Amino acid sequence: MTESLQQKLRTLPATAGVYFHKDKSGEIIYIGKAAVLKNRVRQYFQKSRTRDPKTDALVLEIVDIDWIEVETEIDALFLEAEMVRRYLPRYNILLRDDKSLSYVRIDMKSNFPTVSMTRRPLDDGADYFGPYINAYSVRKALKYLRRIFPYAVDKQEGTMGSKLYEQIGLDPGLESGKTTLDEYRANLRQLAQYLRGGRRTIMNSVEKEMKQAAAQNEFEQAARLRNQLFELRALTKQIVFGDREFLDISKDKGLSGIGDLLGIEPPKRIEGYDISHMSGTDNVASMVVFRSGMPEKAAYRKFKMRLKGNNDFAHMNEAVTRRLGQKNVKSWGLPNLFLIDGGKGQLGAAIQARDTAQGQSPYSNIPMIGLAKREEQIVVERQKSNAKIEGLEKYAIKLGGYITESDDFILINLPHSTDIIKLLQRIRDESHRFAVSYHSTLKQNRQTTSWLDEVPGIGPLTKKKLIRTFGSSRGVTQAREYELVKVLGKKKTEILRQYIRLQKK
Repeated sequence: MTESLQQKLRTLPATAGVYFHKDKSGEIIYIGKAAVLKNRVRQYFQKSRTRDPKTDALVLEIVDIDWIEVETEIDALFLEAEMVRRYLPRYNILLRDDKSLSYVRIDMKSNFPTVSMTRRPLDDGADYFGPYINAYSVRKALKYLRRIFPYAVDKQEGTMGSKLYEQIGLDPGLESGKTTLDEYRANLRQLAQYLRGGRRTIMNSVEKEMKQAAAQNEFEQAARLRNQLFELRALTKQIVFGDREFLDISKDKGLSGIGDLLGIEPPKRIEGYDISHMSGTDNVASMVVFRSGMPEKAAYRKFKMRLKGNNDFAHMNEAVTRRLGQKNVKSWGLPNLFLIDGGKGQLGAAIQARDTAQGQSPYSNIPMIGLAKREEQIVVERQKSNAKIEGLEKYAIKLGGYITESDDFILINLPHSTDIIKLLQRIRDESHRFAVSYHSTLKQNRQTTSWLDEVPGIGPLTKKKLIRTFGSSRGVTQAREYELVKVLGKKKTEILRQYIRLQKK
């Protein structure tokens, strides 16, 4: 430990906060939270403490420490998640554990907004906050926050319409009319702002509103805001997580296991690909992105296939080719690993696209593997997957698995309980879900379109009016001219009649 680091340890405050461990280059290698910074950070350097080897490796790399002081443990909890997302320190990546990652879900756009916790974010239009490693701490924090920002946890009568929850100040009373939907959403927006670390801003806003309400003799409103302000200040006294938890990197071996298996660095960015269609129609491909083993939904992309017909191999080739176009590479960057949903055929088509992108082979060094359905076999192309073949069988046996060889491919069979398979399954399932979702949207849009959409001057409202009047688009073609004039007027009817004649040919 350097003298400058020892000096910093002496100046650590006895307050809650978030700390940053840095290496000799100044890179942030680990971010953590603390109820008492002074106690928590010094734990890393206590010789009497028993640690796992990876924690020892972290401590050996620490050259500098910085920290941010906050007023409450709850603030530290949410600030830690924000900082980890922003900097993606490599030791936090190794902490990832699918079973313990949690998100706060707020479906603000719903007519009955609720707040809940989930382990798997969906593409459902709701707002998600996280991920959080310690679900217990987040639930405890939300318990305190619900007193300040009342919310419903369920759409059932037991919460949303319950008089009891409403009377004790935990339910907003939306169904009873105590709170309007607009007021409730405004309340949830404040809760979301708090989850993003805006506690001080909220307190200033509440205090300002309280004074304005008092000045306008709205004493009930002023009293409510006063109580809310007191509750916000009281959060400094709440114990959410304490300082007993300690770093245990060995909890997760998913990313590091993939690296060890393939003989590559633990992949920081993994992209998963899948194809979806129905009998060769509405063909789509999905690209999902997992950064540090967690879904980065803002980076997801979807492709509407230009090639027609039922050919998964050709469509996979097209998807990877388009993804590796110069414009997309410049905008999205490159992954550390491609995961293809499928077996030898799909993987072979994807590798061909990767190696011939832009007419050169600028991306042929990026590792690419497949995950075959049913048996969940990891598919590796012997020469072109960029995996280290030597020692692969030995490592698979070590994990309780085995390998089989077929043509130029190696099929790795690992127990489904291993961290490697669980992580790859999660990425593959997410790419499948995203592809099916896009396919379903295209299919639904196609089924609801008609020749009326091509008629100039016939918008959605006019189209609905015509269908409602004549029963269907076919009924429109059979309508008499005077009937159409009654609905559309003479000018639009003349244009529509031209398109009706085309439909009758």
